[in-house]
Amino acid sequence: MSCVEQIKRISGVEPLKCMKCGKCSASCPSFNEMDIKPHQFVTYVIHDDVQALANSRSAWKCLSCFACIERCPRNVQPGKIIDAARQLLIRQRGQEGLSADVIPQLLDEETPQQLLMSAFRKYRR
Repeated sequence: MSCVEQIKRISGVEPLKCMKCGKCSASCPSFNEMDIKPHQFVTYVIHDDVQALANSRSAWKCLSCFACIERCPRNVQPGKIIDAARQLLIRQRGQEGLSADVIPQLLDEETPQQLLMSAFRKYRR
């Protein structure tokens, strides 16, 4: 399975719907920190240039705030594509994430529920 197919499977998004309007990038709070902007990120995925994404810092600068998802008129959801690409890069590097058995040992009463839900969303795929 190609990297693009894996990203599409993980994210559940069709990147070909993107019309490059740039609204996602305009709403991104990390815009100035990214060398590949959210709307450009989608283009890199479409062209199967995952190596360029792996060499950039954009996948790691995304805050996963999903402001880009709210602004997208075509429901491309670039934040989900960025998150899926980030997960794919981690898997390619051999870091599969946490197993379900390890998670309870990491928790305490001070752990925010938002953190747990975010981890669930990332590691259930």
